[in-house]
Amino acid sequence: MEDVKDLIGRLMDRVDSAVDNATGNYSDGELKRQINAIYSIYASIVGSEHIIVQASRYNALKYIHDENPRIRLIGLERLILESKDYVRTPLDEEIPGILDQLEDKLAEMLARQAVERQLEEKIADRLEERHQEYVNEIRQEIIDEETEPAESPSAKHKMEKLEALDKVKLTSTIMQIVRPRSLSEIVGQDRAVKALASRIASPYPQHLILYGPPGVGKTTAARLVLDEAKKLPYTAFGENAPFVECDGTTLRWDERDITNPLIGSVHDPIYQGARRDLADDGIPEPKPGLVTDAHGGILFIDEIGELDPMMLNKLLKVLEDKRVYFESAYYDEEDPAVPDYIRKLFREGAPADFILIGATTRQPEEINPAIRSRCAEVFFEPLQPDHVMEIVSHAAEKLKVILEKGVAELISTYTMEGRKAVSLLTDAFGLAVYEAGSAENVHISLDLMKRTAQASRLSPWLSRAVTKEPKIGHIYGLGVAGYWGSTIEIEAAAFPAREKGHGKIRFNDTAGSMAKDSVATSAAVVRELTGKDLSDYDLHVNIIGGGNIDGPSAGCAITCAILSALEKIPLRQEYAVTGEVSLSGEVKPVGGVAEKAFGARQAGLRGLFVPEENKTDVDPKTAGLEVIPVKTVREVLERLLLK
Repeated sequence: MEDVKDLIGRLMDRVDSAVDNATGNYSDGELKRQINAIYSIYASIVGSEHIIVQASRYNALKYIHDENPRIRLIGLERLILESKDYVRTPLDEEIPGILDQLEDKLAEMLARQAVERQLEEKIADRLEERHQEYVNEIRQEIIDEETEPAESPSAKHKMEKLEALDKVKLTSTIMQIVRPRSLSEIVGQDRAVKALASRIASPYPQHLILYGPPGVGKTTAARLVLDEAKKLPYTAFGENAPFVECDGTTLRWDERDITNPLIGSVHDPIYQGARRDLADDGIPEPKPGLVTDAHGGILFIDEIGELDPMMLNKLLKVLEDKRVYFESAYYDEEDPAVPDYIRKLFREGAPADFILIGATTRQPEEINPAIRSRCAEVFFEPLQPDHVMEIVSHAAEKLKVILEKGVAELISTYTMEGRKAVSLLTDAFGLAVYEAGSAENVHISLDLMKRTAQASRLSPWLSRAVTKEPKIGHIYGLGVAGYWGSTIEIEAAAFPAREKGHGKIRFNDTAGSMAKDSVATSAAVVRELTGKDLSDYDLHVNIIGGGNIDGPSAGCAITCAILSALEKIPLRQEYAVTGEVSLSGEVKPVGGVAEKAFGARQAGLRGLFVPEENKTDVDPKTAGLEVIPVKTVREVLERLLLK
């Protein structure tokens, strides 16, 4: 530091003659020379641009350019010592001390500058060394890649093991063999398949929701319809249109949008599995979801009624925009290191122009109204026993299995689901092969099929107990559970009351309040039709087997049963009755008539009485029944009561 200060003194060439020996004061000329020398050294250290900035910051400009050297000295103090506190013109005896202080500051700045220069030279030398080392490493990596594999012995061993596993192939699963290969192989769903195909194989395809019981071919039909649509020149689908299938019961997402397999998400660049080069630079990478995978094709969501409501709302947004937009707090639009594809994803979003097909076993009223309003609806029918038998026969042909007469019919008594029926057949196939010890000329007998069903703890669910013999006070009503219709046996008995006018009416406690109301209404209608006061009778109405049948559809059947019991007139047993009855005897419309018609057919009934307003709800040819629309309960009684 002292050496630097001596150098500054010599540069300034400050001599004793600068001071008036008589007065001890600095002459103006000599002081100007000193000030100019200090200013020149300071300018050489910091540069002219820095001087302008410093002079503005400390308000030194008006002092620096003053003609009076003592006022200029104030400007130097403000400039070099970096303070606005210097405002007083120095006295002559203070000037030497001020000059020494300025020289010390300049010496310190020069010393620091020299040290920084040395450090910069060392840093530059070190960077040059590291740069050369890095270039050598890259060169060696390229040489290694071109001469021999980079995998370690352990990695090579694992790769060899994977390749060996790939060479081991089992035969196709039995379900792959028996799966329908064309739309013509889908049994019992001609109307639904045609409706599905007309909405998909079109220049303007529609989003769809497929309703129906499980195992009737909804997923298979959707896949095959797309295959057919890709072959037609006028449809919107290209030859490579994808069919992306997922399940609404298994789709899970994070509320923070860290993961969303359906819509897509943006992962934390460090912790969420980003590429190393992106993680090192802190660049988030959007991960497109299934909606983008389905772009240009079909996204099929099985059990869409089980989809999380929040995820469903996000899906609706994608259906409107036909794109998925991403956001991330880690993304910097101005970062030059961001790859172009990531910048494009954040700026324009990922494409998601697809047709949505959702399948569900729920009823339409259980599905979110927002998604229903955007989709056309197609209803798949419950399978009939002959449909199940046909499915089993086709599967047996593909498996090259010989079925004993009656096996397909037996399977149809255990299940009404096509998938379950094929599963039973394949179980029996496996048992037959195991017992025979050969997969050639497999034969499935009735006994083997029964043993297979018993092993699965199955029992026939379809009971054809209908008799043609008329009965007093006995009638068949109809109920619906989901997509399945079934018969309900209703019986009534009437006895004279022990005390006239004090008769009682008894009804199943488990039937439900609405069914009990139907009994009360039916009693009033019977009194109107017969003129008899039911208070003179003990009346017992029974739902055979019990159970909750609550719903406005049993009134007409209960009325017929009570009147038959009261008048001791037998009722025909080949017909079922559905519909609610009013106090005036009118038969009111009910719901689920199509399902009830199939239930009547499965029970072996000949015909079905339905309310007049429901006559268009069921196709007699499809149901295979005589469908008789009626307006009043009198019309029902005229057909059912034996004259």
